[in-house]
Amino acid sequence: MLHEILLALVGYTGDLIIDQREHSKSLGICLSPDAPISEQRSFKLASDISFIDPTERDLIEKLITLGFYYRELDRFATKSRNLSWIRSADVSPLDRASELSNPKAGKPSVYRKAIANGLVEILSVYRSAVLQIEQKLLSETMPILATVTQGLNKFFVILPPLYELILEIERDDIRGGQLLNLLHKRCHCGVPELQACIQRLLWHGHQVLYNQLSSWMVYGILQDQHGEFFIRRQEDRDMEYGSSISDTSEKLARLSTDDTSLTDWHLGFHIFLDMLPEYIHMRVAESILFAGKAIRVLRNPSPSIQFQDALYNQQTKKGSQKLHGSAGGVPFQKEPFLDVKMIGEELLPQSEADKIEIMLLDLKESSEFHKRSFECSVDSIRAIAASHLWQLVVVRSDLNGHLKALKDYFLLAKGDFFQCFLEESRQLMRLPPRQSTAEADLMVPFQLAAIKTIGEEDKYFSRVSLQMPSFGITVKSSQRDLPKTKTFTDGSSETSLGGWDGIALEYSVDWPLQLFFTQEVLSKYRRIFQYLLRLKRTQMELEKSWASVMHQDHTDFAKHRNEQMNRSISQLRRQHFRPMWRVREHMAFLIRNLQFYIQVDVIESQWNVLQSHIQDSHDFTELVGFHQEYLSALISQSFLDIGSVSRILDSIMTLCLQFCWNIENQESSQNTSELERITEEFNKKSNSLYTILRSSRLAGSQRAPFLRRFLLRMNFNSFFEATARGVLNVVRPRPSLPVLNQP
Repeated sequence: MLHEILLALVGYTGDLIIDQREHSKSLGICLSPDAPISEQRSFKLASDISFIDPTERDLIEKLITLGFYYRELDRFATKSRNLSWIRSADVSPLDRASELSNPKAGKPSVYRKAIANGLVEILSVYRSAVLQIEQKLLSETMPILATVTQGLNKFFVILPPLYELILEIERDDIRGGQLLNLLHKRCHCGVPELQACIQRLLWHGHQVLYNQLSSWMVYGILQDQHGEFFIRRQEDRDMEYGSSISDTSEKLARLSTDDTSLTDWHLGFHIFLDMLPEYIHMRVAESILFAGKAIRVLRNPSPSIQFQDALYNQQTKKGSQKLHGSAGGVPFQKEPFLDVKMIGEELLPQSEADKIEIMLLDLKESSEFHKRSFECSVDSIRAIAASHLWQLVVVRSDLNGHLKALKDYFLLAKGDFFQCFLEESRQLMRLPPRQSTAEADLMVPFQLAAIKTIGEEDKYFSRVSLQMPSFGITVKSSQRDLPKTKTFTDGSSETSLGGWDGIALEYSVDWPLQLFFTQEVLSKYRRIFQYLLRLKRTQMELEKSWASVMHQDHTDFAKHRNEQMNRSISQLRRQHFRPMWRVREHMAFLIRNLQFYIQVDVIESQWNVLQSHIQDSHDFTELVGFHQEYLSALISQSFLDIGSVSRILDSIMTLCLQFCWNIENQESSQNTSELERITEEFNKKSNSLYTILRSSRLAGSQRAPFLRRFLLRMNFNSFFEATARGVLNVVRPRPSLPVLNQP
């Protein structure tokens, strides 16, 4: 009898102790899987045994429930470890059929396998206890049941909760990080023996996690065959949300056609929140994601990588190669390819990789999971990866030189070049742009300006190309963010002239600078460039119109100075147009101050802040953040993010251009009413601009210190303030202009 009990304790039933569930199945009666756990315990004493006292029967049935729990835990461990080929023969055909019909049950899981290994350890301790009891019973002259009870008593608080655990795992198909999360919650219990067992299971689960982290953060390889890691490839998420493979491929191809490291960095991987354990903070997960991506970049550099010494040795010719390169016709010359493996070892020395591996190995060998130690190690690994990525992008790839080039060309720091370009293209821009040749037409003044102002020492100019995206000549994916061509409903000539506002620059960026200069970043530079170029063009037109009118006036005066009548007519015309010249001065005053404010108070000051950050920082992610703050400050302090202000400034610049073109055609009397309309509209817009800029809403923003300087320059004599309040009226030409119609 005692041997029957011992066999039942390790999962084997017989004639005296039967499996009631198997017996019911043989009779065609199926028990509900949702039945209470007390009813699922199917090991019972045979009902026809009459020589056992009821009290002993209850004690034996209580003992053999441990055998039932053991068998179920052993079955789970065998199935999860994929050892079904050595499974005992007592598994019924119905169980096998149900497993085959349930695809979730058959889905492999390395985390379940690890937990199963932990269960095997616990069950081996249980089997050893049963074996010791058997030896003790054999050595006793009068074996008693109390010996069995006393030897297995501690397992009554261990095996039932473990059985409940595997039931929940199988019922809800819990895998990966979800399984770690479940075990972490179950660790918080008041039973020391059970807590130690679940902590051991969690330790086994963490071994898999640390192996995946090592693969990801040491070698940049995502080792996750069954989708259980919280870092996933982007394609997996696209599949989950219904995106097609072609859509994903198109997004990746839009970033780069031949550089997998670039596509991996921007679109390759993401954090899968369903598999992220709750005890791992999102910030830590993002650090893990960044570190792995950085290691991938460092270990798998692009074959086209160029180091700074190679860039210095390359001389950019000023002739046709430079000019054609600026048009986008000749690609940037490459140095001979370097050995990629050698470069990868140089970018991430083996000693640094060993340091990362040792930190993860220390975590792996710890008997318990310490959240603080884990986060500190992740932060240290992230710092190592960020430092070496900073070395690659900032030092080896001359990041500061490219930032200076973007400032020179996109932020108009090379004022002589753009002044020359606008002068060369001035007559062209007075005509409507032709859709088929607009970009080619602009290339002539662009090249002339380059020949006159760009020296051979400027090795970055070959990366700059001029485009007219509004006309669809060279449209790239990022150009959807560019401003649209302005149109008016009256069909006037200004509709076509406004098309030149779509002029844009492109900047060719090589690996690994694409990690820093993303398409989003370059689109922000293009947006600022278009705004600044239009502002500079407006300022130049105001100056040119003044010079043209003065030249014509002096010519007329010199021509008729000896003729009394003609001289008086010339003086009369000068007197009549004096109000218009004052209006032009008001326009020039506003545009000059706005231009000075943006170039000096905004761009130069923010550039100095960025430079100080670059000098102090040795972390790639910090540098990306500083650059984003730099661009955001440029946009916000230039009022490009305030729709009402940017629309008013656009209208003011349009009115200034219209004013210049009309005042130069002063011989035509029909311009009088148009000049009046432009002047009146300008007065309204400038007053509205001042009123908005001095509002309390902007006074408390980050624009405040620089905005006050701009307002001080505009309103140094309280003219704008008084005008905005209605105390004064801007000089309006309405009373004097009609005199022009007189002979």
